[in-house]
Amino acid sequence: MKVLSVASEIYPLIKTGGLADVAGALPLAMGHHGVEMRSLIPGYPAVMKKVGKTKKVATIPSLFGVKANVLFVVHEGLELYVLDAPAFFQREGGPYTDALGKDHTDNWKRFAALSLTAAEIAAGLIPAWKPDLVHAHDWQAGLVPVYMRYGRAPETPSVITVHNIAFQGQFSPAIFPELALPPEAYSVDGIEYYGDVGYLKGGLQMAHAITTVSPTYAREIHQGEFGMGLEGLIRARASHASGIVNGIDTAVWNPLTDPMLASSFSAKQLTKRAANREAVMRHFGLDGDGPIFCVISRLTWQKGMDLLAEAAGDIVAQGGMLAILGSGDRALEGGLVQAASWHKGRIGVHIGYDEPLSHVMQAGSDAILIPSRFEPCGLTQLYALRYGCVPVVARTGGLADTVIDANEAALSAGVATGFQFSTITADGLRQALARVFEVWRDPDTWRQLQKNGMKSDVSWDKSAAAYAALYARLVSKGN
Repeated sequence: MKVLSVASEIYPLIKTGGLADVAGALPLAMGHHGVEMRSLIPGYPAVMKKVGKTKKVATIPSLFGVKANVLFVVHEGLELYVLDAPAFFQREGGPYTDALGKDHTDNWKRFAALSLTAAEIAAGLIPAWKPDLVHAHDWQAGLVPVYMRYGRAPETPSVITVHNIAFQGQFSPAIFPELALPPEAYSVDGIEYYGDVGYLKGGLQMAHAITTVSPTYAREIHQGEFGMGLEGLIRARASHASGIVNGIDTAVWNPLTDPMLASSFSAKQLTKRAANREAVMRHFGLDGDGPIFCVISRLTWQKGMDLLAEAAGDIVAQGGMLAILGSGDRALEGGLVQAASWHKGRIGVHIGYDEPLSHVMQAGSDAILIPSRFEPCGLTQLYALRYGCVPVVARTGGLADTVIDANEAALSAGVATGFQFSTITADGLRQALARVFEVWRDPDTWRQLQKNGMKSDVSWDKSAAAYAALYARLVSKGN
């Protein structure tokens, strides 16, 4: 089976968040299930620099008035189509923002171009490789099912995966005449969304199947609290929606072979984590012998970082230390930096993102804090489980699906892997921290938590099988 995956970022070429990790790991996992998956990605400067020599497989004379080429390359096992359209993608800044952090004003056109190119590939733009199914990711690829339904490849099945329904790609209706869609597409049954144009809304409306990145999140987005205005559409299409929990690339995230670590280790060699702990303490200027809590996150309200700022003093008061890596809201960044200045040697903050440092933090910290108000899946808790870093998570979305709470029954049965808390407030986090410190004081129980987590199956094996089964059902229906 041939499947085209369409994503705005992909690891290891370009990454701003978990979408890139999923887009990079899923194609490799699908090969074990009889699926040949190729990925269409934008030709950002970082991508063009890293992929090196490519082969031109198609030319689009006018893609919204711009000449574009589709290039093919195999990079680190990934079979990639790169949309080489310099007018859209060769610019300074990140994938979505300029050098000053402001959204590119033509994001609507840039990602419409990506989506339209995917639909043309589905329709046979590259005769040597025509997909049986197209899998679009998030709002940036939300128009793929729309373009396919409106004439490009109406018979080819499509899947759209919602990685975070809070990001929807909502634009002024003034752009509609430039999208190369028929007038009827701008309707409540198409891409019209509260008077605007909704890219994710259109994808959810038109795709043959909808997936989210965890079963709990699939249920949560039926509710107004989590659906972000799209809950009515999700409920209407409930029979076409399902949740498939993310996995991680266990070759990249392997504490026995990870080249980024100060010391490799396994569940049978937990004492070797000590060198990584020392590296974390050095980097963040920490001093103490209590547990190290880490945070590797966007510093935003969604991620509960305001709750962390309130509870940070409790960690210090109970003898713990806190290492924070991330960036986001300036006010939250400032609050956490201020907490670090008040508690020198006990709290350290690194504003920004550093992939190698994130690996060392997972390998050297004792616990990771993820107090998210909502979390479609989350990947950091999966990395943490793999590295013996005990997750402390809010009971929501994929966090609830992937961490077994260390309640009395789970501890007695020897199956607990972390800590959950359901009242997502600063007090709820404080209560969870009290439980963590209680278990920490029992070294045998703590080691068992670590070993249980490291034995958890966080790979793509089961999830890839679920996607393969979904693809097969959709393709067989089409035939």
